[in-house]
Amino acid sequence: MYTIGIDLAITAAHKAIVAGADGRFVTPLLSFHTRWSDIQQLVARIRKDAPLGAPMRAVMEPTGMVWFPVSIALHSLGVRPYLVSGQRTYDLRRYFKRHSSSDRVSARVLAKMPFVDEESLYPLEIPSSIQFACQRACKELDRVQTDIAAIKNRLRDTDRFSWPGLEAVFSNIFSPVARLFRETWYDPFRVVSAGVETVQKTFLPLSGHENDLLWVENLVDLASEVTKLYAPDALDYARLQEEVCREQEHLDYLEKRKAALWRDTIRPLYRQLHPSRNLESLYGVGELSGAVHASYIGNADRFPTSRHFRGWHGMIPDSRQSGEFESKGLHISQAGPDLIKKFSYIGADVARRYDPQIAAIYHDQIVNKGKHHKQAVCACATHFLDRVYLILKEARPYELRDVDGTAVTPEQARTIITQRYTVPGEVRRRNNQRVRKERKERRVERRYKRGKRSS
Repeated sequence: MYTIGIDLAITAAHKAIVAGADGRFVTPLLSFHTRWSDIQQLVARIRKDAPLGAPMRAVMEPTGMVWFPVSIALHSLGVRPYLVSGQRTYDLRRYFKRHSSSDRVSARVLAKMPFVDEESLYPLEIPSSIQFACQRACKELDRVQTDIAAIKNRLRDTDRFSWPGLEAVFSNIFSPVARLFRETWYDPFRVVSAGVETVQKTFLPLSGHENDLLWVENLVDLASEVTKLYAPDALDYARLQEEVCREQEHLDYLEKRKAALWRDTIRPLYRQLHPSRNLESLYGVGELSGAVHASYIGNADRFPTSRHFRGWHGMIPDSRQSGEFESKGLHISQAGPDLIKKFSYIGADVARRYDPQIAAIYHDQIVNKGKHHKQAVCACATHFLDRVYLILKEARPYELRDVDGTAVTPEQARTIITQRYTVPGEVRRRNNQRVRKERKERRVERRYKRGKRSS
């Protein structure tokens, strides 16, 4: 087996070096660019000195998206590509060359990687065109949702200082009525001078009946209070209204883009990629999360066992153990795609309400092990992803079962959870954020007092 260590570059030439079956380097440092002719010459140069029919593999870091065209070209030329995390390469480089770093060193380290930790290397599964397009669309949708949330937070913050108490008037401050309010009557001095009847006429087309506009009286009363709080020249409400109108215009655009992206791109790709839609038989998985799982996991057979799958998605805590000592409550690892971790957490939080087996895990984590809600849901997410893995691997829908393996109906499952796995209120309060913060402060205070006495 010949191993090519490739240090990828964004704009400069890539560097490669080849190690033989015994781990010794058999070529000098080679340079090539992301061109078919260069990659073809690189492989031909290596095959010239290698035994006839010797298998070849390439190890590289996922630098930007440069790895994608290089991996496809190598795969088509019979070279199996492998991707390793930058952290793993950094650690090994620090071991070999603690006080130096260069393209040459990185290429040599990558070529040595299989000889140091071959068990943790997995061949790259190049996604199909449909799978890759669905991945990219899911990432785009996540970015759009993040931008929408940011705009809504800015609008809410603006409302809170310019119209204190506005959330008591509008049950939904992003409803069509609330948006029309920002576009027309955001100046409280104008609202007070116009009066209830004039303001009601603006919103009549949206409600259709005057009895539905009784809230306008509360709005005028609130405007009167705001005018007492602010002097006429304290805030420029005209410019504030222009600002919130620009934000709402951008919000409308993003919401339409989100709807079109889901309707025209993600849903058709997901149904083409996963026609059985078995993933949706698992509580906590909808079409969007199903699209994320199906597009990122792809062929589940590439993971020999669930242990390998857990190492890929990273929804497991770090481990630190020595002798009889073992650290508890560590953070989850940073491996795996972010969207997989996000939707596994959301899905597990839903599944614990409907699936007795996951509900039992959540109950045990909080009641018996003293974990708080987020820690317990992360533990559930690991088992939730195990179920996703089996559904894709065995190509069959999920079946609800009790903890002893007995098949149950959804109604029976909810009854079991209610009777056995409901977390008592006093236990939940024992582990909430406020109590944990108080315990932490008491520990800090005790350490401070001990240090003061010893000094």
